[in-house]
Amino acid sequence: MENLLWVIPALPFLGAILLVLFGSRLPRSGVAALGVGSVGVAALSTVLLGLQFLAERPAFYHQEVWQWFNVAGFRPSVAFHLDALSMVFIFVITFVGFLIHVYSTAYMAEETDFSRFFACMNLFVGSMLLLVMADNLLLLYMGWEGVGLCSYLLIGFWYKEPANGYAARKAFTITRVGDTAMAIGLFLLFQLFGTLNIQAILTDAPQVWQVGAGGALLVALLLLGGAVGKSGQLPLQTWLPDAMAGPTPVSALIHAATMVTAGVYLIARMYVIFELAPVAQLTVAVVGAVTLLVAGFSALTQYDLKRVLAYSTISQIGYMFLALGVGAWSAGIFHFMIHAFFKALLFLCAGAIILALHHQQDMRQMGGLRKSMPVVFWTFLIGAASLAALPIITAGFYSKDQILWYTLAGPSGSVWLYAAGLAGAFLTSIYTFRMVFMTFYGAPKTPVAHPPGKAITVPLVILAVLSLAGGFIELPHNFGHVALFSDLLAPVLPGIRAAQALEANEWLFQVLAAVVSLGGVLVAYLYYQQSPALLQRLERSNFAMRLHRFWFSGWGFDALYNTLFVRPYVYLAHLNKGDVIDSFYTGVARLAEGFHVMLSQTQSGVLRNYVMGVVVGAIMILTISLLL
Repeated sequence: MENLLWVIPALPFLGAILLVLFGSRLPRSGVAALGVGSVGVAALSTVLLGLQFLAERPAFYHQEVWQWFNVAGFRPSVAFHLDALSMVFIFVITFVGFLIHVYSTAYMAEETDFSRFFACMNLFVGSMLLLVMADNLLLLYMGWEGVGLCSYLLIGFWYKEPANGYAARKAFTITRVGDTAMAIGLFLLFQLFGTLNIQAILTDAPQVWQVGAGGALLVALLLLGGAVGKSGQLPLQTWLPDAMAGPTPVSALIHAATMVTAGVYLIARMYVIFELAPVAQLTVAVVGAVTLLVAGFSALTQYDLKRVLAYSTISQIGYMFLALGVGAWSAGIFHFMIHAFFKALLFLCAGAIILALHHQQDMRQMGGLRKSMPVVFWTFLIGAASLAALPIITAGFYSKDQILWYTLAGPSGSVWLYAAGLAGAFLTSIYTFRMVFMTFYGAPKTPVAHPPGKAITVPLVILAVLSLAGGFIELPHNFGHVALFSDLLAPVLPGIRAAQALEANEWLFQVLAAVVSLGGVLVAYLYYQQSPALLQRLERSNFAMRLHRFWFSGWGFDALYNTLFVRPYVYLAHLNKGDVIDSFYTGVARLAEGFHVMLSQTQSGVLRNYVMGVVVGAIMILTISLLL
């Protein structure tokens, strides 16, 4: 089975190619079968490969398909490396991606560009699989740019709306900033190591750099630049809320299983370089801590259901960065997996609601849906509980609690980072159950037009089960210490130990985290369900409303970037509308045209003029020869 690693990314790529070439000629059922089936077979292949991997427990599987090129000793291959880390990622990408594809057959059933949608979705999944399975950074970068291209194609899928095209261009442009930093980092790595093979770099890096070396710091910060762009972290987070312009299945795929987790994968995969650059690793933690708070406050003020979930994704990726930054590598990856389950679930539930309510996304126009859409209500409630990390019963509690614990008790832990994570957990509970109460409780405001069918509800139920049960593969010491997940990742990522002085009191911090989560639910209940007058009183405060507008605008980052970058660029483009730079080249062309016109006058067609020209030319040549 390990000799067929190439099949897993190849199947979605094949599906995309066939849909591009023949999709317009196929019936909708054929397009759906090809689009869903290619990802489904990839998911089945992943499961079979995963069972073999768990049975044999090798360090890794490796397969070289062919040598890509050979230039001046640089010989990258199209080769795949599968270890426990990439296994977790390809399982999430293929399995969650498959469920989203199944869901899409119903959600996009009325679309005229049905085959184009599935072609782009398959290309997206294939690019992400290429990214996480690549054995060298050049092939990884190809997948990296592939998901960037697909995000542009899918965010702007409904391209006839100018706002959608703008959102797609914004995502493409802002992520290019991070991609440029990453590309420079790859150039530096090749200059230093003479290769971009990931395992060779991780092996040689400790021999090339001492801990704290400037070269390691520079490369780590450049890689971090790429990661914050793709994962929507400060200061490159502004594209991600606008990415909601795409169809809801696209939002689920981008936010749960593919693009925004690419930065998490990159940092985890290159962990050796970050451990050699403690300042860069601390920067990862600080970026995550600040981002989760900034996004959490913004989520509190949004009314668009999908934008609340978008800011939630930024915040939860911030938790993953926080974990990676304090050296809790497996905790960060564990939260990635659990987040994929409940965030895909929440987005797909949101899509079912939006579809049922004539594409209404404003939560102020919803309400009372728990009775008319019971399956969506209960599955959304499970996803919300897991996002809010309600204690004991949800998978999100175990993954988030592990991050909070190591943020405080780990060797690189900090009270300030812990406080930020705890405050973020409180905000998460408030905005999550604000969604629940505004959407499913109160009086109905918009009638349900299209109750969801089985193609929509079955993926919801499966993801809801995973959002509850997924946490039980990694339990803390005082819960029996089941460590299946961290044991799986132990050969790939270094472990972490809590401070011995705090270990005996771990249960106290778990209780504190539980109280904070439940406290957020209580606050949301008081303001949005039991006593709306409290909210109205708050809205009458001048300061509160100014703060609301500031958070609603994403803390003014878009306005700041418009002032610093967009408007100056547009102004310079306006000045250059006459092509000042091109005038030199235009002048050369016009000079050539002038000589052409002059010389063309000599082509009169009169023979005696030509003879006279030859005679005059001969006389001039003889005269010059005699004089010289």
